[in-house]
Amino acid sequence: MEQLPQWAYNAALASLPLQTPLRLRRLIGLSDARHVWEMLSNNERPLDGISDDVWRAWQSCGQSHVHEVAERCIDAGVSVVSVRDQGYPDVLLSDAEAPAVLFLRGNSAVLNSRRVGIVGTRNATQRGKFIARQLGAALAAEGVCVVSGLARGIDVESHVGALSQENGCGPVAVVASGPDVVYPREHQRIWAQIARNGCLVSEAPPGTVPEPFRFPMRNRIIAGLSEVLVVVESQSKGGSMITVREALKRDVLVMAVPGSPGVPASEGTNDLLRDGCAPVTDVIDVLLALGLHHRNGSLAPIERDAAVDDEREVLRAMGRDSCSVDEVALRAGLPVVHAAVLLGRLEVKGWVANSGGWWETLIV
Repeated sequence: MEQLPQWAYNAALASLPLQTPLRLRRLIGLSDARHVWEMLSNNERPLDGISDDVWRAWQSCGQSHVHEVAERCIDAGVSVVSVRDQGYPDVLLSDAEAPAVLFLRGNSAVLNSRRVGIVGTRNATQRGKFIARQLGAALAAEGVCVVSGLARGIDVESHVGALSQENGCGPVAVVASGPDVVYPREHQRIWAQIARNGCLVSEAPPGTVPEPFRFPMRNRIIAGLSEVLVVVESQSKGGSMITVREALKRDVLVMAVPGSPGVPASEGTNDLLRDGCAPVTDVIDVLLALGLHHRNGSLAPIERDAAVDDEREVLRAMGRDSCSVDEVALRAGLPVVHAAVLLGRLEVKGWVANSGGWWETLIV
């Protein structure tokens, strides 16, 4: 049998048909990957409790399978590490549910930095997105690696913030597809940016599409890589709460950004605060939780023109609620047309945002 590098056999074992994280972990635990592949090629069955269908599927994969997977990794610029390899993230070595094999695209050295997970709903408010960007930027500027899932909403905004810091720490994106399969499609550019300035992490080999069952599996890796997990916005149920449960299982500190009562996107975070999680009102809260006592730290200042006179009145009237133009006018005691003009000015200045006819203030 032709001798290929060990990483190629690790990749091949991870991409076997009907493979699962537990089966892969058991296979990798038997011996070095090349030897395990030779056993399968010789029709051996070194594991108990595996069905005949699975054995037949595995043993149908010849040496060409190893070549094909290795070529996909090389073409995609993906490195492969197993729990037996020196480059495997130290923080995951003691995690009983950590992937036996990881596929990495980018600079894996960022995993040696201090790490904070930032997660939240895909259906985020404009304020939630704003806060996620600000937290991501402030943490990256302090040399802290932002870990998230690169989904729509809070996840991607935290990465956008981290990447905005020219000399900041690059972020880590744990994805539910192969590291070369962009999902969602509109994140093509930021995937490339993270591959250049941070690291894309997946337990799925190149070419793997993002099937639904892979997303909750991905969340355990986010939790495992995080020293602190910050939930910016979340409904009471959903992927963020799965990540929270995985974090609590691993004794990872969970923190939450307070939200307005009655707003669906804040139900989960407010529940967490009610149940005793620490609040995040500023990046200093997170830095102190990490033991980085930068009391002079703060969210990155926003460069925007000051709100003046009746514009400030509109901001006070809105508070932290999502409002229609009519509601803003009623609260501020203004004609609707005048309120609409002021909201337009505030939007240009970066104080408010409009989403589907609802206006929100962008104030941390």
